[in-house]
Order: sequence, then structure tokens, then C-alpha cells
Amino acid sequence: MTSRLSAVVFGLLVAATFAAFFVAQRLKHDPSPVQQYTQYPVFSPNSDGRFDAERVNFKLVRKDEVTLEVLDSRGDAVRKLADDRTLPAYRPTRFRWDGRTDRGARAPDGRYRMRITLRREGRSIVRPDSFLLDTTPPVVRVLSIGPKPKSTRPLPKLLPSTDGAPARVRFSGPARNTTVTVFRTGPNVRIARVYGPADLAAGRRTWEWDGTTGADGPAPPGTYVVVVSSRDQAGNIGTSAPVDLRTGVPTADYGVDLPGRGGITIRKLGVLPPYLPIAGGALGQIAIDSRTAPYSWSLRRVGGLRKPARRGVRDKPFLNLHAPRGVSRLFLLSVRANGVQQRVPYPVQSQDMVAGPTAAAPHGVLVVLPAMTWQGRNPVDDDGDGLPNVLDRGNPVRLARVYSGDGVPSGFMENEAPLMAYLDRRRHRYDLTTDVALAGPKPPDLRRYRGVLIAGDMRWLPTGLGRALRAFATGGGTVVSLGTDALRRQVTLTARGRLIDPTPPSATDVFGSRLGRLVTDNTAAIENTTDTIGLFDKGTGSFRGYGTYEPTRAVAPGSRILARAVDGAGGDVIVASTLGKGLVIRTGLAGFASHLNADRNAAALMESMWLKLSR
Repeated sequence: MTSRLSAVVFGLLVAATFAAFFVAQRLKHDPSPVQQYTQYPVFSPNSDGRFDAERVNFKLVRKDEVTLEVLDSRGDAVRKLADDRTLPAYRPTRFRWDGRTDRGARAPDGRYRMRITLRREGRSIVRPDSFLLDTTPPVVRVLSIGPKPKSTRPLPKLLPSTDGAPARVRFSGPARNTTVTVFRTGPNVRIARVYGPADLAAGRRTWEWDGTTGADGPAPPGTYVVVVSSRDQAGNIGTSAPVDLRTGVPTADYGVDLPGRGGITIRKLGVLPPYLPIAGGALGQIAIDSRTAPYSWSLRRVGGLRKPARRGVRDKPFLNLHAPRGVSRLFLLSVRANGVQQRVPYPVQSQDMVAGPTAAAPHGVLVVLPAMTWQGRNPVDDDGDGLPNVLDRGNPVRLARVYSGDGVPSGFMENEAPLMAYLDRRRHRYDLTTDVALAGPKPPDLRRYRGVLIAGDMRWLPTGLGRALRAFATGGGTVVSLGTDALRRQVTLTARGRLIDPTPPSATDVFGSRLGRLVTDNTAAIENTTDTIGLFDKGTGSFRGYGTYEPTRAVAPGSRILARAVDGAGGDVIVASTLGKGLVIRTGLAGFASHLNADRNAAALMESMWLKLSR
């Protein structure tokens, strides 16, 4: 009985197999119920207006109820585009998939297929030809702009080249649908397109730019970035630098450089200034890049006679210059070449110092120039990414670099220059240094001085230097700060002469005073209301014409205000307060030094502060 049952089962299986074979053969030779099927090979649902949806077209041989589904690479359904939809025979029908799943989420990039289920036919057809969902932009990079410089450190390409050759841009990425655009990024300008976009032939991997903007002629001096863009088969656009979708210009977050090496700097003259004071009579060497052209130079004291202290003509890249002897002075080194001029600060410290012989016998005043801030706000491209390196953007900055534009640091003519001219005109003697020297391995000994005068807006300073200034004041010294928005940010000075890791401004300065925001629309006079130390005795104590000032909200805990001048609302502006055994004076007036020559009250206050500094 068992053997007979097994034989029957075996016979049924054989019959089913033969039946399935003949059905399959019939289906194989029957015309497909789906005809003229077409689909896009690739699409990119990124809302850029190109290939944003997958489009499927087909028609049926016979009327049927159709279910159309999108399958992922594992064969799982991710989106149902039609559910038992009745379609007529021989009428082309179009379907569209926007790249979303049935739950509304974005489907991941990858390969997909269509499954067509025909109810009346009683069969499902999975299309063998897949299509690609691709929203990933192609990777495009500017690899270099040559000819390559001799230095191994990343640098921008300089134009005009000494040999007159154009900048040769080498890039990687898809070798089709490629364009190139040049943007001007500085100095102190809104980023704007100056050339392009220019289409490149398929297969191109290099492009040359001669520094012109087309119809407008040569591009002006400044920093530039070359942006290469390519569109892939799916319509995704990749750019060598991030581009703002609204404005179309390159963009970078705080503290972030642009990728690649697309930077070009156009300049006809560059002078590398000293950031440490030069000893009087010593021989210093100044690097000058005049693009191999001869140049004339002169050295004049700030605020001094029109006749230069030194002058000459040279065609070598290095200028050997003996610093003038005599008392400490701030000079301007002026260089002319190629129809342009640059002037850079040149501080000279006399060998006959005014400092006391020891810390136990302090004497004289030390004037400190904010060289870190000068370079920190100097919009020059250090690393060849195409964006100016400035501390305000969180970028690292090299101390040894040329100044942009005419070479004069930002704010110099309103702050440091008129102050130094005033001190020299009044025949005040002082020692001269920079914040870089004070933060260096062999700084001047602050304890040998009676007072420290901080010239200009010293925005950034290393933590150690801030502590040293505070210790000097608490130990009995006098510190006068003429800047605004100053002494509130920290920065690290590396052994290789780089300023890194700048911080945002804090609410208090290094002396513990809590400062308010700059007031920029002032029309009222700043009036003296308190004075127990005779700070305003030499003038009326009324200060007019200062449209911008920085209020002091509170002095350091434990300090006492000895003299003050307030704004129209009674807020403190000019403040003299105790700090330990010493005295700290803040003028809080933007451009205070520029008023010294014409405002007798400003000059009177400066004389009173000098007495406190040098007592």
C-alpha cells in the first residue's frame, strides 16, 4: 500500500513539472503584456530642477488592473506608485517616483527596480533593468595652481608671475560638464564673481588664468579663489569649494578653510614688516617682493619731518637697513615699485633705554604696539585656499607676512600714528616694543617701568601676556589703554610665529572690567563727574566729537573708581580705577589719539595720563 502511494505521488510531481515546463515555454514565447517600457537610468531628487524624479513609461497589450512598486536592491518594496489601477490597452501610461518611501522618508541612494503586477494576467513582472537614485555630488578639487613655488608650505599663487606666465590651475573630478569661475574674496570686500563661469571642453583637467576679468581688464590687487564645478549624469553639481545656494558665492564656516588649493593673490608689491622692535644702529633685513622690478625706498619718522631719515633705490629682494640711532621712535618704511606704494611700521628701540636699572628701581614708560592685532586683521591669504586669513574668522595667522593694500595696518592712522607723533612732539621719552616681543622668550621686564601705555586696539593677546599685564598693575604699576574692543580676546602664539586658536570676545577685559557694546551713534558730550586724582585738572573734562565709544559697566571686584567721565545717560566711559596697588585707565573713546592735535581737552587728558604713567 505504501509503495503504491509513493508511486502515485511521484507521478503527480512529474506531471506538475511537465505542466510547469510547458506553461513556462508558452509564456516565454507569448508576447509580453507590457510593451514599450522606458525609464531614466539615473535620477537625483535634490530639488535642483534637473532629473528630480524617476519617470517610467509603458503600455499594456490587454486591459488590466496594475500594481506598480519600487523595489530596492534586496527586492523589498519601498514605494507603491499604483494599486490595482485599471489601465486600458495600447495607451501609453506615465508614472513618476520622487524618491520618497511609502512613509514619506527619502529613500537612500542606490539601485532600484520596478515590479509590475497584473491581476487579470495573474503574474508579476520584475524589470531586469535597474535605475540609480543618486543625490551625491561629484567630488571636485583644485589640486594646485602652478608653477609650484619652491616652498613646500601651502601658499597662494602670485600674479603677475615674475616670468609673465598665467596661473595654471590643475583640478580633479568628472571630466565633463565642467565650468570654472573666479571670485574676489578680499581685502575687505564682499565676495563677488570677477570671471566666468566659463565652460571647459570635455576631458580638460587644467585651466589657465592671466589675472584679467574679461571686458574690465586686469583684476585689481587682492585675494581670489578659483572654483571648479562639474555636473554628473544624475544632475548633481559638485564644486571645489562650498557655494552658498542663494548667492552663488563661496562660503566657509568660522575657523574653517576652503578645501583644495584654489587661492590666487594679485599684487605688484609686497613688503614684509618687522614685528619686533629693531635696536637703534642695528642692521635689519627687510624682504621686498617687487616682482623683480627695481624699487625706491625711504624711512620717515611717524609725524616727523618730510625729509626721510634714510632713502635709496635697490633691485634686490632684501633691503639691508641700519635703524636710526637716538631715542626710541616709530618709523614708516615706504617702498615704491610698479606704480604702487606700500608703507609699513618700523619700530626702533633706542639702545639708551629709559627703563630703571632693576625691578627694585622702576622708571619710565613702555609703549606697546599691537602687532598681533595688526596681523590678525590683515586680510592676506596665508595658505592658498583663496580666503584671507584673519583672526576675526577664527583662522590661524602667520606673523611674518606682507600687509594688504597700501601696507598701513587697519586703524593705524587713527590710533598708533597720531599717538606716537604726539609723544614725540611733546618730547616724551619712552621705550618701544610690541606685544609679540612681550609674549616672546626674552620679553622686556615690565617691573623696570613705572607705566605701560597700550597704543591702539590690542584685540588679541596670549593668556600669559594678559596675566603679566595684570600682575604689573596689581603690583603697583600704571596701565593706560587707549583702545576700544581691546584686551578681551585670547590667542596662542606658537614657537613658529603663528597665531592660532583665537577666542571670541569675553565680557571682561584682562583687568577684570566688564565692558559694554560699542555705541556708534553718539552725539552727546562725554562729561567728567568724578575725579579724586586730578585726571581732568588740565582741561575742562568735557569731550565732544566722539561718535563711537565703549562704556565700562563695572570695574574689577575690589577695585575703586577714582575718576570718571560719563555719557549722556550717566554710563561710565573714561575710567581710572585701582587694581591692587596700581592704577588702570581706559579712555573708551574710539580714535582718541586722532583728536590729540586739535582737541585741547584730549591733549590735556593725555598729559595727565602721562604723568600717572611716568610718576
